[in-house]
Amino acid sequence: MTSAPSQDALVKIRGLSFKHGQRVIFDNLDLDIRRGSVTAVMGPSGSGKTTLLKLITGQLRPDRGHIEVDGIAVQRLDRAGLYRLRRRMGMLFQSGALLTDLSVFDNVAYPLREHTDLGPSMLRKLVLIKLEAVGLRGARDLMPSQLSGGMARRVALARAIALDPGMVLYDEPFTGQDPISMGILVKLIRQLNDAAGLTSVLVSHDVHETASIADDLYLISQGRVVARGTPADIAADRSEWVRQFMDGLPDGPVHFHYPAPPLEADLRTRGAA
Repeated sequence: MTSAPSQDALVKIRGLSFKHGQRVIFDNLDLDIRRGSVTAVMGPSGSGKTTLLKLITGQLRPDRGHIEVDGIAVQRLDRAGLYRLRRRMGMLFQSGALLTDLSVFDNVAYPLREHTDLGPSMLRKLVLIKLEAVGLRGARDLMPSQLSGGMARRVALARAIALDPGMVLYDEPFTGQDPISMGILVKLIRQLNDAAGLTSVLVSHDVHETASIADDLYLISQGRVVARGTPADIAADRSEWVRQFMDGLPDGPVHFHYPAPPLEADLRTRGAA
């Protein structure tokens, strides 16, 4: 399988190791995210996909290894440096994370008001342009409580691109979406990436939707990259783990049961219920 060429990578991750307590999340992981691409990171629940986004944005620090964004070593940045770097990134949170007391317009305007000195007229134009890009200019006066789940996710996407970032990070964007909303989001992610010249990082366990728009796919499990390549590469991979995940098979390397002693031994052990 092919991997993203490092000379064209906006994000380079080398030898990444990270633990939560005694639990190993990443173990010497290498990963590249090409400029201008939609790169998907996929894997079972609990495999560290959201943690990877937090490491890229500097919310978490690796135990070992190196994370570089556009030539900048993220783990070496102080608070001010991280602040500057994050202004160049947009983030679509898994929950959407809209501010419930603000209208749709004001949610999208919020980062512009916080980080720019734009006058009211220019700010209004930019917000309307961002809402138009996600098909919700007509909903600008609604409150988050009046939005469907799909609409709320699209407003959150408009807010994520409000500052014209070079890179957008998507944390499980399809979770909880109906088929129509999911189809709209899939189309929007691809269209916005190409039209605005973005670099998109998409973490998900929704196989079909993610593979349909990704340029590069990474499958991670047990702290390591187990497969990488284009969607066509992954579709042709016959390894047992890849096929179990991509085809949704119940039996394979990923076990149904969490590690435990034999049931018979557990039943014979005296202890509190």
